[in-house]
This record gives sequence, C-alpha cells and structure tokens, in this order.
Amino acid sequence: MNKIAIFASGNGSNFQAIIDETEQGKLNVEIEILVTDKPDCFATKRAKNHNIPVFSFVPKNYASKEEYEKEIASVLIEKNVSLLVLAGYMRLIGDVLLNQFRNRIINIHPALLPAFPGKNAIQQAFQYGVKVFGVTVHFVDEGVDTGTIIAQECFKVEGKETLAEIEQKIHAIEYELYPKVINTILS
Repeated sequence: MNKIAIFASGNGSNFQAIIDETEQGKLNVEIEILVTDKPDCFATKRAKNHNIPVFSFVPKNYASKEEYEKEIASVLIEKNVSLLVLAGYMRLIGDVLLNQFRNRIINIHPALLPAFPGKNAIQQAFQYGVKVFGVTVHFVDEGVDTGTIIAQECFKVEGKETLAEIEQKIHAIEYELYPKVINTILS
C-alpha cells in the first residue's frame, strides 16, 4: 500500500476528506504522517482523532528553511512515504524537499490555474468577476502554483452567488477531486 504524508497549516478540511475516503476504502493509501508548521492548528486535532502521527515544527526555531526541510525529509524517508500531499499548507516548498521528492509533491488550489495563483484565490476571482470558478490539482515546483496541472474541475456562476456560496462549492469539489487524483497518481 502506498504511504502518503499530508502537509497542512490550518483547519485541515481537505485532510479530513482524505481521511474519510481512506477509512471508507475508497482511497487505497496509508496516511503515515501529518506535517504542520502550526502545532496548534485544527488539522493536528483531526490527526490525533484518527491516530495519525504528527510532525509539527515552528519555522522560526530553525536557522533556515533548509534546516527544517532536512528534518522533514528525514522523517518522510524513514516512514517510506511515496507522495507528499499539500492540503492547505501555507509555506512554499524549498529545494531540499523538491529535490528529494521531485514529481511526488502535489497541491490543491481553489482556482483555475494559471489564473489567480497564491493566497486568497477565490476572493481574487470573485472580485475580478469571473463567470467560471474551479479547483486545480498540480505538481509542486519552485514557483507559486506554477507546477504541471494534473486535474481541474469547474462550475459556472450567474453572478448572483455570494462569495461564501462560491467558497462552499469550491470546497465541495476539492473534497471529491483531491482523493480521486491521489488514487490516479498512485495507481
């Protein structure tokens, strides 16, 4: 069975969707570890509720990104992880992890890349007035949301929807799309 690591910095709702799919037998993976830069984030509670080990770190306690990424890489190698799944991890992946896990790091983004990369993508798209919103899953590279696109799913809006309604639709797509993509990549 393929072993994955989830990286999260916040609520961990995509993490929970992956846990649910795994527990229901729809996603054939073992979630070996949650990696987080926010030791008190809600994702850590989700991990503990499902007996998933947590590696948490505080970046400012390290001399450099390279230093904490070396420690993360060491833990992931020890656990024989084959895929790194970013699920609301709010840090850029650096050279250490990129080189060790090249083409084995994926991210989910709440917009149709290449439009609206980076933070607050849904709000950016909403303010721009787009008529088609969506979600992108992509490989992680050195840029911000610039890696090769693996999958996208979209929906049209009429212009009457609120930002909150659009966010809700995007999250619903994320919770279904991400586990499917993980299964596809690992099969």
